[in-house]
Amino acid sequence: QMQLVESGGGSVQAGGSLRLSCAASRYISSNNCMGWFRQAPGKEREGVATLYVRTGRTNYGDSVKGRFTISRDSIELTLHLQMDNLTPEDTGTYYCATRATVSGDSCPFSFFTSAAYWGQGTQVTVSA
Repeated sequence: QMQLVESGGGSVQAGGSLRLSCAASRYISSNNCMGWFRQAPGKEREGVATLYVRTGRTNYGDSVKGRFTISRDSIELTLHLQMDNLTPEDTGTYYCATRATVSGDSCPFSFFTSAAYWGQGTQVTVSA
């Protein structure tokens, strides 16, 4: 059973940066998609960024393009999310997820709606 543990959340002022990490309990196949999602109070879960392990191909939500960077440390089995130029709209609980693929070379956000492993989340709060 895969376990994912997020860390790195906290409180920051607008314009600041945070780096989230997601540690996996075991090796993640190169055929897996990995991703970051977030959910603000009273809102639906939103896709932030995904990464296809085999090719490193990334996908970002429109609201974070140019500000967030997803990356993976294969040695430490860790997924990262570098978040720069944060705004109050980035406030929420951030979750990482992973799911094995059977075809294709991209990881759309919708791919994670079923059969994915999820972490417990880490809180990010951005003040104006």
